[in-house]
Amino acid sequence: MNVPNSITLFRIILVPVMLYFLIEGENLSALIVFVVAALSDGLDGFFAKILNQKTRLGAFLDPIADKLLLSTSFIVLAVFGLAPTWLAIMVVSRDLLIITGIGILAWDNDFPAIQPTIDGKITTFLQVLTIGFLLSQQYIGSYQWLYHPLITSTGLFTAISGTRYMLIGFRLLGDGK
Repeated sequence: MNVPNSITLFRIILVPVMLYFLIEGENLSALIVFVVAALSDGLDGFFAKILNQKTRLGAFLDPIADKLLLSTSFIVLAVFGLAPTWLAIMVVSRDLLIITGIGILAWDNDFPAIQPTIDGKITTFLQVLTIGFLLSQQYIGSYQWLYHPLITSTGLFTAISGTRYMLIGFRLLGDGK
């Protein structure tokens, strides 16, 4: 197994660790694990590029790891009242839509090479930022005014990118590619 894929698997392993801390109400520990997991997302891509170790497994596992980390975080934060329920539902629905779409495309064809869109990257960034913000609320004090703009922009970009990926999927199905 190469370095980038090992880092991605490490991120997947961190999800239940973070989940444990969230359930136990240890938000600082959950925040630390979340930050390490989020940073590992950049590291696996960096190493894949500089070591020329991009693989089909990595292309498959990396988005799964991201969606697992973000969806799990939003679900638990919503259950504990730290994130709006509507946002958790939106994030999970978008992720399920993307994963289902890729599964359908892979079933019909070879594994599709769908490149992340700019709005998809912005969405992921905002979702990571939102989770970090929500986990650190008790430590940040005067930055509470960011809550509504951050939640709103995260919801908006989640909807925009989900719609775009759905349209890309329909186009690929229609093209037979």
